[in-house]
Amino acid sequence: MASFGLKVIRGTFGVAEHVAPRLTGRAAFELFCRTPHEKSLSQGERRAIDRAADFMTEARHHRLKTRTGCVMVHEFRPEPGRASAGTVLVIHGWRSRTEYMRTLIKAYRHEGYKVVSLDLPGHGQSQGRRLTLVSAVDAARVAGEWFGPFAAIIGHSFGGAVAANAVAGSIRNIPPLAAGRLVLIAAPSSLPAIFADFSRMLNVGSRSQVAMADRVERIAGRPLHEFTGDRQLASTPLPTLVIHAPDDREVSADHARLYARAGNHVRLYWADGLGHRRILADKGVVERAVGFVAGRLEPSLQ
Repeated sequence: MASFGLKVIRGTFGVAEHVAPRLTGRAAFELFCRTPHEKSLSQGERRAIDRAADFMTEARHHRLKTRTGCVMVHEFRPEPGRASAGTVLVIHGWRSRTEYMRTLIKAYRHEGYKVVSLDLPGHGQSQGRRLTLVSAVDAARVAGEWFGPFAAIIGHSFGGAVAANAVAGSIRNIPPLAAGRLVLIAAPSSLPAIFADFSRMLNVGSRSQVAMADRVERIAGRPLHEFTGDRQLASTPLPTLVIHAPDDREVSADHARLYARAGNHVRLYWADGLGHRRILADKGVVERAVGFVAGRLEPSLQ
């Protein structure tokens, strides 16, 4: 966000906190849910999409209806000659799309898995300019109805939080998504912490933050403070691998530590020096993510 625009927004929220905090809270929540316009893609992002063009032609593309619109799901068959190992669901993060998950998808196909990759609402080839945890979990539900059950769900960044919430059944009126394992890469684990960071950045006051939290409870059916990864994974004892870089500047390493506190079924692997996005293309990370799903990792990580 441009520095001048950010200053204007911070000033507006600061004044509005004292005049109409509930209205300000709702406005802040909608701003939080707004997804980037396609025209805002950086040159690097456009190059990554162009490089993946041939790769995307290998998929079958399905537009599926959710409760709030339509999402695109890309179905990649296993590599020719590979024995079928099951189906995995891949979920990208905020300001991302299936093309950016290419390295992981290729590795799972090479292992014999069919890969179903979801473009979240407002991202990639899916419709809209708005994304909430509720709409994301609903999109995962629809993918599961068509292609599940899944041998594993692999999520990066926000997609990891979506995966954890989907299998835990944490959203009202959305049943838990069936999966055998979870792989969470650079994933946030605390929605309250994310909201707090967002509020500090935009100068959203305490009374307006209460209105934001009320909005979460109204659409998700649970209070904001319950949306933490340790609570969700503790209630869902699936074998889970958490991969995170200590130097991640977008999602603090504290989020990985919170996931790890859920129980002995969660294993934490530190990917030193790989930040938030480079981690997706690292050979060691990819091998570990695939090996965990395939059951090849050493006992200490099973």
